Amino acid sequence: MSFSSYEYFIDPILRSVRQIIPGFSGMKYGDEVLDVCCGTGAQVIEYGKQGILATGVDKEQSMLSVALKNKEKQKLTNVSFCQADATSLPFGANKFDYVSICFGLHDKEEDIRNKVVSEMKRVVKQEGSLVLADFNVPLPGNMWAMFARIIEYIAGGSHYRGFKDFINSGGLKNILNNHLLFKQKAGYFKGGILEIIQAKLYRE
Repeated sequence: MSFSSYEYFIDPILRSVRQIIPGFSGMKYGDEVLDVCCGTGAQVIEYGKQGILATGVDKEQSMLSVALKNKEKQKLTNVSFCQADATSLPFGANKFDYVSICFGLHDKEEDIRNKVVSEMKRVVKQEGSLVLADFNVPLPGNMWAMFARIIEYIAGGSHYRGFKDFINSGGLKNILNNHLLFKQKAGYFKGGILEIIQAKLYRE
């Protein structure tokens, strides 16, 4: 799916959910947060508006160009972006208070998803949290879910293969189990098709 599709079509649909994520997760002013697979930077910009020190990474330069443009438009000095592969993040271990990935797992096949989450676990502080926002599996039987399936089908290629694998494997619940993550809280939005999970590396 092209960056213009995200900026002008997908991002507006997800805006209300993105606004909820910082408060839902307990992020506060001055926290250091990394957003992985940040795309057009919409989630990073939202973090910045709420006084969070936010960094976004994405491997697509076309997406980052939009993200940088949006940063300048908002005149935010507490956010930054860098080009990087989410399976090999250019940061040391135990660096960030929170590491999020927002709607960036469902379009990847299982091997890539697992590598991304492993890197997120590596760079979050031991006392920090991961924030995973994506499709709720199984998808509910409503119009929102039908719309989501159509959009993913139109995206096609590896994106659609990743979506099918994500759904068939159990989505975020499967990821939590595979990576021994403890779910602190979960919320459901947009008619129950989207799920936000805050998780820790271990049970306190």
